[in-house]
Amino acid sequence: MTNALARETSPYLLQHQHNPVDWLPWGEEALRRAREADRPLLVSIGYSSCHWCHVMERESFEDAQIAALMNERFVCIKVDREERPDVDALYMEAVQAMTGQGGWPLNVFLTPEQVPFFGGTYYPPQPRHGMPSWRQVLLAVSEAWTTRKEEIRAQGERMAPRLGGGALLRPSEAEMTPLELEAAVDNLRAQFDSVQGGWGRAPKFPAASVIEFLLARDEPAMALYTLRAMAGGGIFDHVGGGFHRYTVERSWTVPHFEKMLYDNALLARAYLHGYQVSGDETLRRACEQTLDWALREMRVDDGGFASALDADTEGVEGATYVWTVAELRAVLGPDAPQALAWFGATEEGNFPEGPPGANVLESRGPEPEPQTRERIRSTLLAARAARPQPGLDDKRLTSWNALMIAALADAGAALGRADYVREAVATAEFVLGRLRTPDGRLLRTYNNGTAKLDAYLEDHAFLLEALLVLYEATFDERWFTEAYTLADALVARFADREHGGFFSTAADAAPLIARRKDLEDAPIPAGGSSAAFGLLRLAALTGAAELEEPAVSHLRLVHELASRHPTAFGHLLQALDFHLHPVREVALVGPEDARRALEGVYRSTLRPRSVLAGGPGGGVSAVPLLEGRRPLDGGAAAYVCRQFACRAPVREARELEELLA
Repeated sequence: MTNALARETSPYLLQHQHNPVDWLPWGEEALRRAREADRPLLVSIGYSSCHWCHVMERESFEDAQIAALMNERFVCIKVDREERPDVDALYMEAVQAMTGQGGWPLNVFLTPEQVPFFGGTYYPPQPRHGMPSWRQVLLAVSEAWTTRKEEIRAQGERMAPRLGGGALLRPSEAEMTPLELEAAVDNLRAQFDSVQGGWGRAPKFPAASVIEFLLARDEPAMALYTLRAMAGGGIFDHVGGGFHRYTVERSWTVPHFEKMLYDNALLARAYLHGYQVSGDETLRRACEQTLDWALREMRVDDGGFASALDADTEGVEGATYVWTVAELRAVLGPDAPQALAWFGATEEGNFPEGPPGANVLESRGPEPEPQTRERIRSTLLAARAARPQPGLDDKRLTSWNALMIAALADAGAALGRADYVREAVATAEFVLGRLRTPDGRLLRTYNNGTAKLDAYLEDHAFLLEALLVLYEATFDERWFTEAYTLADALVARFADREHGGFFSTAADAAPLIARRKDLEDAPIPAGGSSAAFGLLRLAALTGAAELEEPAVSHLRLVHELASRHPTAFGHLLQALDFHLHPVREVALVGPEDARRALEGVYRSTLRPRSVLAGGPGGGVSAVPLLEGRRPLDGGAAAYVCRQFACRAPVREARELEELLA
């Protein structure tokens, strides 16, 4: 027996298709049922790699008696937060306002008009630790609706206008100045964990956007310290590559073992840029091992990258990843002593939640020489592949695939990895080929041969940024043209012409009770921050003021908040830094072979306040920065400009290096 979720493509929703709960996806059918029966909506929100989501399913949603109560009293909706970030953000804010906390699974009760009136996160099947049971919650909410329906509706009407997030902000009158960026750095310094790296206490999350901001500001000390600390800790998978989502303590040792595509795309670029700034081969290796992991384990046969790997393996968190000393010795043989010292593995172990003696591997001891190191990694990876594996959420999301396009293209160009650039191109072709309607509208999610759901601001914005990075990596003008077309759609459908900034949902999307502007760049950049940064970079390549204006309108909404709370606005601060400083526009023209030395100079270090164009030159180009740029005497030439006023072209790599210094 299945419910309506059997028709969905989200792995998370499909996990619930056999529950005895009469689940419906979010949509008009569920909303109509609630209106016609005047019954509350029970909206349960989670995602496929969420540990406690799986626990609550086993304990409550698979229980026939509890399911019968849910079906009798409520219209039950199951939401994949990764497919529907709009629904998730709206009701997460409501539950946080009501209870002071949030998380997943998120369980929220709505009036038939979609207004929240009660909610929480995980509830056990029996009362414990001061928490009521799920059954008690269901009965209490049902009783309240029966006896106080009109009072609940009246309270809800007062809450709804407060759920717009950043849509309630108005532009600041204060001038945007570089002093705000300096204040942001000072605040980051005050909050920095000088012992373990990073910001904040346990649980500790990577802060890729903050690291990128510091590197762009030429303030590398905190960024590099944090990158090295994470690369040495258990948050990094020293066997297979890639980063887990967060650690449960400050020292980056014991992770929550799920791996998210977005974390790894963002961190791969942060490690690349850290390497470009420092020349530290450890950072380059972390970048490449992360991208190699994604290509090996997250690439899906019919195109694009899957969304996540579960934390659990057969219901046990981390079971695929941890090792006892005896297991390491048995697998590695004569290499075991060096591996034990390198990984810091002990008989006691460092993972108390695992079996006795379980070790999360770190890189804390003497590192073996490269040949031995890679032999140890490959041997352990082969042995680990024979273990049961965590579940894969294989839906492809436009926004997260865009992040991976940018990471692959950026790393491929900077490191001379043509294979990474090819994979970036293939992923862009997948997204633009499979995740658009026949009339060119972008879609959110793809799986099982089906693309669906209108794309959100973050999908448009992340893809805009990615296409610009891909253009700079390949000089293929189709990516520039696609970026320009996408920018027009983004501004037309998401920009707030009255108050500035960008709404998270399109003007023609099915309405929710509030149209939000999501602002914070954690764990991924906010759509508005990304839109602003992408439009500013496109404006620098084109000179189009009409692209810059909506970007600056978003900065005016948030710049004061960003300088005071920089850990929440790392991507926005990068956009603000780009806007407040002169931007170099670099055009490289001439035969491809002749351009190579000039490209090498440009790509040899991080250039956060520059944009790059290239091509044969001398002909018609879709890229305004290339117009009128000609090779010199049949050879390559570099034009370095600011606001489209250019210095005399140069031919030699040494001359370009001097101009860019």
